[in-house]
Amino acid sequence: MSKEIIHALILIVAVAASFVIPKTNLAHYDLQIGAGLFIILFLSKKFFILSSPRSQLLESVVFSLIILLVINTTGGVGSPFFFLLYFLLFSLSLLLEPVVSLTTTIALIIFFLLNLPPSQGLKQLLPIISLAFLTPFAMLLGQEYMETQKEKLQRQKEKENTFLFLSLTVKNHLKSIKQAVENFLGDHQLRQIKHHVQAIERLIERFENS
Repeated sequence: MSKEIIHALILIVAVAASFVIPKTNLAHYDLQIGAGLFIILFLSKKFFILSSPRSQLLESVVFSLIILLVINTTGGVGSPFFFLLYFLLFSLSLLLEPVVSLTTTIALIIFFLLNLPPSQGLKQLLPIISLAFLTPFAMLLGQEYMETQKEKLQRQKEKENTFLFLSLTVKNHLKSIKQAVENFLGDHQLRQIKHHVQAIERLIERFENS
């Protein structure tokens, strides 16, 4: 199973949990649950989770649960905090794969529609519809961010490889100069030293220009 599918399934479970909890007695402890999630996030990042992908997944789950719990305990679609979902979708596309924001949006729309009271008008449906229109922009932003990160890593790797090559080449030239100095007999070794010094200067100039 691919990483994208695993992340999408985990977020869908988090969305489902955020709709189930407000219908149970746990709804009275929403603040305590939010505080507990923040504590778990802090302790996990500090002592247990060191790799970036796992840390980003945990952040996505915690923030999704907290935001959705706040919305679902303050009126659902009519909550004054519904706009936080827009920021959440953009955050998911940046923290995880862009497709995760799409699957999360679909799950959100389904759960919101299932929890709407009967005979709702267009005014109550507009916030839900807006999620579908916002998702393509979130996915596009996520894809652009991933491409930028890949290009940045590629440039950094190329720079490291160039630096390694130049350092090894310079080291070989310095070794040749050292041998020429130790075995110095006349003009021949002097020409060798001059040749290697010029080669080092060209390498340094090439590295500075790159």
